[in-house]
Amino acid sequence: MSTTFRPIVGIDLGTTNSAVSYIHKGKPEIIPSPRKERIIPSVVLIDPQGHIVVGEDARAALVAMPDRTIAAVKRKMGSSERISIAGQALLPQEISALILKELKSYVDEKLGEGEKEAVITVPAYFTDEQRRATKQAGELAGFVVERIINEPTAAALAFGLRNKKKDGHVLVYDLGGGTFDVSLVEMMSGLMEVKASSGNNELGGEDFDWRLVDWFAEQIMAEQGIDPRNDIRAKALLKEEAERVKKGLSDDISVNVELPVVTMKEGAPVGLFTTVTRERFISLIDDLLEETMVCVQNVLRDAGLQKDDIDEILLVGGSTRIPRVYERIENFLGKQPRNDVNPDEAVALGAGVQAGLKSGALAKSGLVVTDVAPFSMGIAVLKEAGFTSRPGGFATIIPRNTTIPVTKTEQFHTVYPGQTAVQIEIYQGEHEWVKYNHKLGEFLLEGIPANMEQEEAINVTFRYNLNGILEVTASCVSTGEAMKVTIQDAINRDSEAAIAESVRAIEELYAQSKEAGDEEEEWELEELLADAEWDEDEDIPAEELQTEAERLLKQAERLRASAVGRTRRGWRE
Repeated sequence: MSTTFRPIVGIDLGTTNSAVSYIHKGKPEIIPSPRKERIIPSVVLIDPQGHIVVGEDARAALVAMPDRTIAAVKRKMGSSERISIAGQALLPQEISALILKELKSYVDEKLGEGEKEAVITVPAYFTDEQRRATKQAGELAGFVVERIINEPTAAALAFGLRNKKKDGHVLVYDLGGGTFDVSLVEMMSGLMEVKASSGNNELGGEDFDWRLVDWFAEQIMAEQGIDPRNDIRAKALLKEEAERVKKGLSDDISVNVELPVVTMKEGAPVGLFTTVTRERFISLIDDLLEETMVCVQNVLRDAGLQKDDIDEILLVGGSTRIPRVYERIENFLGKQPRNDVNPDEAVALGAGVQAGLKSGALAKSGLVVTDVAPFSMGIAVLKEAGFTSRPGGFATIIPRNTTIPVTKTEQFHTVYPGQTAVQIEIYQGEHEWVKYNHKLGEFLLEGIPANMEQEEAINVTFRYNLNGILEVTASCVSTGEAMKVTIQDAINRDSEAAIAESVRAIEELYAQSKEAGDEEEEWELEELLADAEWDEDEDIPAEELQTEAERLLKQAERLRASAVGRTRRGWRE
């Protein structure tokens, strides 16, 4: 019996930038765009003609068409709130699917048409809903998604493949555009074991930009008495300038800001002319960087290690280019981070390594990786509080940083005589009370004998696999009566109607984009033929007619090809 080969690629779906890689001759390689871009901005534009544009051209339109563009959608992943873009109301995973479709077009061009599988990275601290939404985005984009991998683990894989004989502890500090993660990995001659992870899904380069935007706004308010953040285009302009200033301060100690027109006041332009020093920038963001150092302390504590036990430090994510980040890490750990790791590509390359391990392309590499559960998981129970018991206590079944895959069972008991059913409420988090944790789901176990003499024992089993899929089973010990539910089953767990609606929304967008492309093609062809008209009575040699016909055919073919390119990837100048 023969099987069809299905290529597997690795994708870093980032807040600011995204990239895709695959294994070529035993090593991960980035698949570039037709423009030879190794990473593309995670920005989507629906232009006035209805074209879907993803990447650099979309990023360039953020200021000019802020109502038609969306950036940093990763921060909204897992939310049911729809995002308005060009008059459309799309879910975050639907917009992310447009970014992944762009990457898939590069994969199809490189590896040929046909079914593709993808390993997609997520921040280690992504919640259940965020992981589900990421997997759904991949499926909506046309990928088969059977594996999700944590971003710092992916970065460690990229490093580990190049350093298989190295032993020691590696700290991966991943500060991207929208999220922060830190993981501690132990390397043992090809075996890579994640010992502990920590992070913050709401901390990254975007926050540094907005701190600058607020500072810019304060300067304008002090001088002109008007808040530019109330103007959507002014806000987008200041955000763009903040990014430029942030990047410039990585190389220079000060950057000048010269914006003649930011907004308007009583018909007159309001500008901004100032200088931002590196010292000023540090004062704006240092409290956020302090939060990352607290996370570093937490992973050291959870792993039972001291600062001196760290052998290598990997800085991942574009925001680690900020000199203050390097300085704080070096001062805290007393060791210089490695400078031979590309912070923009490490996660994508590591995802490619995971894809290679899954496909068998790296079967002989000797590389093995184990990950951990980033959160504690458990159920709601009665909890003793003083001289009484209160509902809503959190009983941990799988502690955070437990190596996965893992299966654990804990025994609980009914609360009152004659109880015939129990509600199993499942949570993830670290607080002793469930109201401060994140609810994953619930189900009802019925069929318990009405025992009036003693409590009935209930076994609750959690099974958590490599993909972060949690399966919960509750069973009555005396009868064997059981109830099972899969909490994190990504796309399959959502209603068929919701999935069908997302598919319809994306197909409709691309149908509109194609129609817009076809209209342009028809107009261009008509213009081309009009230019080629000649007088029927004019005596033209047969050779010239043939040459002209060949020229027209070639030009028409180029126009058709460009129309296909617009349909697949958005208009390219």
